[in-house]
Amino acid sequence: MELRLSLFGIKRSINLSCLTRHRNTVVVLASALLVTPLIVWLLQPAAVPDLAHGNVAGARTLATEWAKGDVIVLVRHVERCDHSKAACLSGNDGITDRSRSVAVSVGARFEQLGLDKTDIYNSPMMRTSQTAGYMFNKVGVGEDWLVSCKGTMLRDALAHKVAGRNLILVTHSECMAQLEKDLKVSTSTLGYGASLFISARKPLTPKMLGFIEASDWRSVTTE
Repeated sequence: MELRLSLFGIKRSINLSCLTRHRNTVVVLASALLVTPLIVWLLQPAAVPDLAHGNVAGARTLATEWAKGDVIVLVRHVERCDHSKAACLSGNDGITDRSRSVAVSVGARFEQLGLDKTDIYNSPMMRTSQTAGYMFNKVGVGEDWLVSCKGTMLRDALAHKVAGRNLILVTHSECMAQLEKDLKVSTSTLGYGASLFISARKPLTPKMLGFIEASDWRSVTTE
């Protein structure tokens, strides 16, 4: 009888030990399932702020930095002809005829910000040259680094930034994405004519200010 009780006690102890191990495993797995999404979320790049749609604080910061001449802005060319069924302005490698008004409208918004202390460059592609012409009434000879920008966008932009003067770069979506990557931020691909702003006051580290889509300037307000 004592032997049977002893064996029963050993078996019960083994069962309890197995149950404890299984319970601990379940707890660890459940914790991992809860913690993993949090870690992934924390490691994701910060989203780029939308400076339109009533983002008063963001618009005020942009206006302040612009007044100091501390801003670099990448502007995407307006609608490209070879990716559209709309009529071309001139040549298949340029912009569409209907997008001229978009470029002029965005340029007027920059005029309101002030262009008296601003340097403007464009890439050598026809679509960026035409965009710069209608947007800012200025077309440069074309800067190769504004089209061949993989891994170098932020570095080259900072190299061309003059203290106390804003820098406008008429470029391409790939270069805007590269700048976001350089600053470790993330956003969806910006549309034609969109603007991506960063603060670049030396010796401070460049900081992303946000973006404005071409059609959203009317909703930008500092009040």
